[in-house]
Amino acid sequence: MENFFELEGAYLTIGLFVVAIALFVSTRKMMPKGAYKKGVGYTLIVVLALIGLDFYIRTNRMSEIKTAFHANKTIMCESRMLRKAAQSVIIKKSNGWSLKNNLFSSPQYSRSFHAARCIVKPDTPNIKK
Repeated sequence: MENFFELEGAYLTIGLFVVAIALFVSTRKMMPKGAYKKGVGYTLIVVLALIGLDFYIRTNRMSEIKTAFHANKTIMCESRMLRKAAQSVIIKKSNGWSLKNNLFSSPQYSRSFHAARCIVKPDTPNIKK
């Protein structure tokens, strides 16, 4: 559950804001009878479904990244440290990286990278000319 709030905290905040807007609009005098139940109800269902879907997709991708990392495949993570330099970091287990609590860390970097912000680098075929 702790992982859920860590990954979906921003989306929960946005969802609460959207539900608050639906609540405010559906309680106005100009709205027809039953608008409150329908408006807030449907909004809650849609927001919760989208947040649940995002969590499901993100956790599946993180488990794929863990599996690929332990198989010594190349992982790419976005780096927001320097915008002028490369914006991604190449992570590989054989290069001294470790994975603990969904965080990639290396003695060569001052910060760690969350597995939710990474992808498995696709294999590039050898092209002969």
